[in-house]
Amino acid sequence: MNPIRRCGTLRLVNPLLLALGAMFLQQTFVALGRALPAVIAPAIITDLRLDAYWIGIYFAVTAASSLVAQLGCGSFIVRHGALRVSQISLAVLAAGTALAALGTPLALVLSAICTGGGAVSTPASSHLLSRVSSPRYLPLVFSTKQTAVPAGLLLAGLLGPQLTEWTGWRVTMLLSAAACASFALMLQPLRGIFDTDRVPTRAFRMSDFKATLVLVLATPSLRVFSFACLAFNGLQAVVTAYFVVYLTTIGYTPVAAGFVFSVAVAVAVPGRIFWGWLGSSHVSPRGVMAGLALGMAASAGLLALCGAGWPTLLVGLVASALSATALSWHGVLLAETARAAPADMRGGVTGGVLSFGQVGALALPLVYSGLLDLTGSYGAGFVVCGVPALLVGVQLLRQRAAS
Repeated sequence: MNPIRRCGTLRLVNPLLLALGAMFLQQTFVALGRALPAVIAPAIITDLRLDAYWIGIYFAVTAASSLVAQLGCGSFIVRHGALRVSQISLAVLAAGTALAALGTPLALVLSAICTGGGAVSTPASSHLLSRVSSPRYLPLVFSTKQTAVPAGLLLAGLLGPQLTEWTGWRVTMLLSAAACASFALMLQPLRGIFDTDRVPTRAFRMSDFKATLVLVLATPSLRVFSFACLAFNGLQAVVTAYFVVYLTTIGYTPVAAGFVFSVAVAVAVPGRIFWGWLGSSHVSPRGVMAGLALGMAASAGLLALCGAGWPTLLVGLVASALSATALSWHGVLLAETARAAPADMRGGVTGGVLSFGQVGALALPLVYSGLLDLTGSYGAGFVVCGVPALLVGVQLLRQRAAS
């Protein structure tokens, strides 16, 4: 029996296309809201008179909050439904971006915590899409959905600096909050279609954190994906947090830096779809992930070499290579995670694997901030933060050769 209920004027819409469209837009708004503080960071730093390394602190707090939210979201998805949790993630993110506009230390801390809570959008969307897609095409479906992240980053890079110039960074943050809250309300008609599998009697327990963690670490394939997620997501967090600021230190204006960021991030859209197609047909997902790991490590090293004398085209090519790897791995990894998880725990297990990614997103920006504070070099941080990805790539190649 089809577990998806068709109703009203939506009964003629393919459930997979409807779910994919809704989750794509949901993740676009989440990605935009989460990336905006980094994209308009030069204006925030100038207005509040902060040092650049505080960007890393903000995103480290965000990552810590994301870790807790993703590790413990399984029961909430089962109890309330993936669509409802998607709405909650948007509402929490809206609160976070609105709080940031206050500009006080306490408000920024609360903003980072709320912004991290919005990370439950990915486990929720994984749970929903795995119900309506065949296992064979999960890499392609998940990769298509995950193109919403670079789409959100693209919008942040294009709109954030311009809106900040026209209205100020505080109004820009409030506009982002309004957009997230509005789309959360727009998702409401879909709840009766996609939340038919929820179990209202399922209760959250503190032991859920431990149970999810034990399951992920005890399953060999999930363990591999977890440590890959740690390395990949950590480097992505560093690139997202510091790329625009880095370019401003080598002669770019904030608007020009945001434009280069947006153009480079656009490469991740076809990149994610390509890796998903490749992992669904021609190459094993582990082989794809190994190639991505080595590529992102090499690209991070090249980015560190960029200087004021480099042509914009060359800087853009390096940034595009980094985008095609460090910002394009998600679909393949998430699809394999959902495939390896028990059917009734896909959301929770995905959250468990992603929680390791949040450890990376917590640790590597702090490492970068520390190196920046000690050495004054932006390049050194990119090289060091690319090393975990290099190690993961080598390990995945060894496992692939041994199998």
